[in-house]
Amino acid sequence: VGNASGVKEFILIGLSESQGVQELYFVMFLCFYTINVAGNLLIIVTVVSSQHLNSPMYFFLCYLSFVDICYSSVTAPKMIADFLVENKTISFVGCMAQLFGVHFFGCTEIFILTVMAYDRYTAICRPLHYTTLMTRRACGRMVVGSWLGGCVHSVVQTFLTARLPFCGPNKVDHYFCDVHPLLRLACADTYAVGVIVIANSGMICLSSFFILVVSYVVILVSLRSHTSEGRRKALSTCGSHITVVVLFFGPCTFTYIRPSSDLSEDKIVALFYTIITPMLNPLIYTLRNKEVQSAMRKLWGRRVES
Repeated sequence: VGNASGVKEFILIGLSESQGVQELYFVMFLCFYTINVAGNLLIIVTVVSSQHLNSPMYFFLCYLSFVDICYSSVTAPKMIADFLVENKTISFVGCMAQLFGVHFFGCTEIFILTVMAYDRYTAICRPLHYTTLMTRRACGRMVVGSWLGGCVHSVVQTFLTARLPFCGPNKVDHYFCDVHPLLRLACADTYAVGVIVIANSGMICLSSFFILVVSYVVILVSLRSHTSEGRRKALSTCGSHITVVVLFFGPCTFTYIRPSSDLSEDKIVALFYTIITPMLNPLIYTLRNKEVQSAMRKLWGRRVES
């Protein structure tokens, strides 16, 4: 999509304009990003290498970890590098590519989290049909559907934003290119575009969240008929997923289903779903999962022996 205006590049204001604070942020977010990539890569390698982690739950977890790495990599490297430079510029094409990447991987993550909730619902509420419903082909189709859904959502957001005329101020009050701060810079009436953008994001967030809530209400009700050991095991796996859902959906919903009034507030909230939650996901899924812990010990035990 071509630029309908004369602006060739944008300036990202970032999280802070204080040099001392930026140096502190550089060290802090570099550590966060390294932990994120290393932790999620560890989960991917563990799941792929282990013969015991072959259930649909781990198949989806592997893809969730991959999406988390990609999602953070769209914004974090640029943000970290900008802490060390005075001129925080990004080209128009680079800005639109970043906008596309953020919404593509973010929306894909929402759909994968929803699919994971369906997997837990099927495993706990319909155990006799689980193997016939959650075949490898069915799981593969769900993942492909998640990627396609993320792509369609992102194309709409990017196309609408890229067609706006940008002719004057080019300072983006954010650490990455996102829809709301860019709408502020357009020299045209953006009310209609803003409504479509909020409707697009809101429909996905709220419908997915509704499916998640219904799934877990049904799961909790059905657990009453299970043994105490069965309840404990089910709540352990579901607890990790619910924690991730709350950490990701909370900030996302706050940012995208309301008209943005305070961009400085949005920047802080965005840190949670672009950097902090992807970093915490490996920790959340491994701390309470003995199967993953056991597979990791075996994997690294083999590495040490070899």
